[in-house]
Amino acid sequence: MLSLKYLQENQEEAIKALKIKNFDATEIIGKIIDLDEKRKATQAEQDATQAEMNSLSKEIGMLFKSGKAEEANAAKAKTGELKNSIAELNSKQTSIVEELNNLLLQIPNIPHSSVPAGKGEEDNVIEKTIGKTPSLAPDAIPHWELAKKYNLIDFDLGVKITGAGFPLYRGKGAILQRALINFFLDENRKAGYEEVIPPLVVNEDSGYGTGQLPDKEGQMYHVTEDNLYLIPTAEVPVTNIYRDVILKGEDFPVKNTAYSACFRREAGSYGKDVRGLNRLHQFDKVEIVQLQHPEKSYEALEGMVNHVESIIQKLELPYRLLRLCGGDTSFTAALTFDFEVYSAAQDKWLEVSSVSNFESYQANRLKLRFKDKDMKKPQLAHTLNGSALALPRIVAALLENHQTPEGIKIPKALVPYTGFDMID
Repeated sequence: MLSLKYLQENQEEAIKALKIKNFDATEIIGKIIDLDEKRKATQAEQDATQAEMNSLSKEIGMLFKSGKAEEANAAKAKTGELKNSIAELNSKQTSIVEELNNLLLQIPNIPHSSVPAGKGEEDNVIEKTIGKTPSLAPDAIPHWELAKKYNLIDFDLGVKITGAGFPLYRGKGAILQRALINFFLDENRKAGYEEVIPPLVVNEDSGYGTGQLPDKEGQMYHVTEDNLYLIPTAEVPVTNIYRDVILKGEDFPVKNTAYSACFRREAGSYGKDVRGLNRLHQFDKVEIVQLQHPEKSYEALEGMVNHVESIIQKLELPYRLLRLCGGDTSFTAALTFDFEVYSAAQDKWLEVSSVSNFESYQANRLKLRFKDKDMKKPQLAHTLNGSALALPRIVAALLENHQTPEGIKIPKALVPYTGFDMID
């Protein structure tokens, strides 16, 4: 979340910047600043009352020693009143701080100056488009039909076992899935990312730390009895490794990669856009996470974008890179680039990766800080993450774009992982 100090010192600037995200922060920032003044006044009153009680407590002993029992008892009664006042002020202060934090949690991250204005995905800026759209035969079919034809994915069995959005992979479909996971992890390790295997459920503190909670859209699966949440992405547990941690300046960059199943309710999704692998409740994804020095986080973001691009190129898929507009940039991100691959049989672009810099927004929630040798106090680190890559739409595009009358060709880079070069 944004720091109180930042909002106090940059009130007008913050209000103006957040309009790029179509968020009117005028009222809420005003409330926050007013509440903080109230908190300071309450704290001052509390300190003064405590000081008065401490002074009286010292006097009571001296009065008793001097034989002034009546005055001592009066002072003692006064300290009782002051204790009650302090308890009331403590309760009042707790309520103010809680309300203040709740308001701070409602403000999105400030967008980077390069984020274009816009309301939704139609306003995103296409940075570049690479690769030629494949020319498919007139009888080319979408991936959900290819999956059935070659017995790769059973959507009906997934419905039987769990429900819609939970596909069952089998045969060469399961092997392709595992091959992609291993390929992505190997590519990430070569780029200096340490692999971790995180838990698939997280506690409430972890959800708050990376900004998934409060869950405004109700997209997380909640295990109510234990108050745990199924992760929507490995970003959540991996970034929370560093919650309440103070790093050294020389520790940067911290780079992790993780494969995980991901779970999203996708409430409100329906129609043709959810056909096949286009939008699932459970899917596999390989994530990359970086912690960086604030002065180097945008250099790191560029490196992460280049890295993801190199992986997509090895999959021999046409793709494009988008700079997200304010209305499509997530609540927690300062700047996001999306990669989309072209799905030939569906004649549409499919998002397969988002690469984002959160600057200090997550770190402030996580209390993730660093301290250089010449620094008096620790400062907030910057966090970044990206999909490298999300599997469902990659699989969809691979099946559709590489289909031939003889079968589905496997990209050269994947063959060592699949053990076959054709699905037939």
